[in-house]
Amino acid sequence: MTEKHAIKPGQSIELLKELHILTRDGKLNQDSRRKLKQVNHLYQFIEPLLKEVQADHPGITLADHGAGKSYLGFILYDLFFKYQDDSSHIYGIETRDELVLKSRVLAQKLDFPGMSFLNLTVAESVYSEALPATIDIVTALHACDTATDDAIVFALKKKARFIVLVPCCQAEVATALRKNKAASLAANSLSEIWRHPLHTREFGSLATNVLRCLQLEAHGYHVNVTELVGWEHSMKNELIIASYKDLPRRRPSERLNDLLSSLGLTEMSERFFTL
Repeated sequence: MTEKHAIKPGQSIELLKELHILTRDGKLNQDSRRKLKQVNHLYQFIEPLLKEVQADHPGITLADHGAGKSYLGFILYDLFFKYQDDSSHIYGIETRDELVLKSRVLAQKLDFPGMSFLNLTVAESVYSEALPATIDIVTALHACDTATDDAIVFALKKKARFIVLVPCCQAEVATALRKNKAASLAANSLSEIWRHPLHTREFGSLATNVLRCLQLEAHGYHVNVTELVGWEHSMKNELIIASYKDLPRRRPSERLNDLLSSLGLTEMSERFFTL
């Protein structure tokens, strides 16, 4: 990949420098070239969703949970939102004061007025008056453990049309599997799948995402699960994209409850709630 083809037309060189994707003299080294490839690859997944919302109505709203340095938000704004002559807005939600402040300063410096950065937990954001009643697109990339589940709750409450998730470290289900392991082994030979500690952790991560997909389907979403090719440096490489289609809810809801029962996880029914 040459530098000419790595940087998209109209992409802000100043922003890429601020995000340390480009060096101060505007060059791409091997590491930054990989970062830019990753960002552009993820944008390819999200751009069609933005255009679909745009075809329906002006003024796209997007909430990015666990925003960190707001890498994703800034790139989305630079490549898409800055060209919209309407009320389109990105909300970056992050708990670390210093990152929220830095993002606010950078947005002002780059003249990106359609960006807001809120110092909130994902759970707090569900009821925050700083956010609109509905949000078109919700993203949560590498939001740790239950923060991804909180982002799903947020998206459901805000009637999001699209949900884009890259789940991160997931311990809650694995902890419940570990706690109930003895009873499960006595009752079900399938529990051999997570009998060993390493398998408990790995299966817990897989089961968490399966339950999340069923939960989204039980709320009328079509769910697509794929590999986020390009994030080679991360083992957390699963990309979940949910699109609201008002699909039938009974079967996925029944499957979700059956799975929770089969895995000995009925105590987590509230976490993976359905309507």
